[in-house]
Amino acid sequence: MSSEKMTPQERRAASSLAAIMSLRMLGLFMILPVFSLYAHELSDATPFLIGIAMGVYGLTQGLFQIPFGMLSDHWGRKRIITLGLIIFMIGSMTAACSHSIYSMILARALQGAGAVGSTIIALIADLTRENQRTKAMAINGITIGISFSLAMILGPVFAAWLEVSGIFWLAAGLSVIGILVLFIGVPNPQHSSFHSDAEPEPAQFLKILLKPQLALLNSGVFLLHAIFTASFVIIPISLNNNADLASQQQWILYVPALLLAFGATLVMIMTAEKKHQVKQYFIASIAILAVAEAILALWPHSVLLSALGLFFFFTGFSLLEAFLPSWVSRAAPKSRKGTALGIYSSSQFLGIFVGGTLGGWLFGAFGLLDVYLFCIALALIWLLLAFGMKHPPYSTSRKP
Repeated sequence: MSSEKMTPQERRAASSLAAIMSLRMLGLFMILPVFSLYAHELSDATPFLIGIAMGVYGLTQGLFQIPFGMLSDHWGRKRIITLGLIIFMIGSMTAACSHSIYSMILARALQGAGAVGSTIIALIADLTRENQRTKAMAINGITIGISFSLAMILGPVFAAWLEVSGIFWLAAGLSVIGILVLFIGVPNPQHSSFHSDAEPEPAQFLKILLKPQLALLNSGVFLLHAIFTASFVIIPISLNNNADLASQQQWILYVPALLLAFGATLVMIMTAEKKHQVKQYFIASIAILAVAEAILALWPHSVLLSALGLFFFFTGFSLLEAFLPSWVSRAAPKSRKGTALGIYSSSQFLGIFVGGTLGGWLFGAFGLLDVYLFCIALALIWLLLAFGMKHPPYSTSRKP
């Protein structure tokens, strides 16, 4: 990474665009810890349909991400980002007014269809020099990670104050703030062009898709988000039914679990990078995720053990969420990083949809325990795949 500093305009662009992405992520993720319990109150709701409503935003986000990015090359980045935020706002307002599971599925699909992630990354690339782009992308990634942690804490808290429909109205308001930040805080690029290090190139998809190391990483992020979404189909229900914690009370477990997980994650990431042991910590993180699912499955009536299970769950998830994109970026050919990260994102979104759908179906057909067993099975499959991965390349010549 260059020692040259970012210019004030580059810092402004990176921070403003990261804020827009994070506002949208807050709107999407705040609902996750409370959604499955809320959705049971909607008319025509079944566990399978609740699972679809939980994960369908991943499907539409995956479908529209790359087309939006390509359209932005011709129509302008800010126009497409504005369009995406308006679609997200409409989806959020529709969700807030939904009384049936079918209208909720439509609303969640609309939330995902406002897929501006690739366009935001393209605009970051337009507004930064190549030797500063990695820093700008890192700012974006760190901000998203923080917004996820905040969302998981704030969701149950706001649900107690505003009810769940209020969280959807809040998400709509956040998209309006995002539009204001876009036009007030983000500089206008002198010109927009394609950046192979930041944007996906459809003609290269098959070639990148078939690279063994990248295929394993893409399989990993698919499994990670399938596990995550399937878990949150049932975790709020299990805490409510077994641990006697209503949705408005569940924040007392999420807050300490997330804060402790955040601290543990930072320590382990720094240790893994310093000692050049990313693969070892990566494998350990998958094992931690499997252990978390086992604890949540075996001791659902214990508040203390549920808290421990959530701590392991968020630690494993946060570590893997940090390691995976960094590893993809290292393993991808320099001129095809944008394509590799585009496929990675699509795999992530598909995992969200599959996890939500299968998690809901399994819960309806068999029960809570079978969803946990499904998640454990996915983690064990991933563990086997991870042992066959090569160590990621490091930027220095120092030996591990």
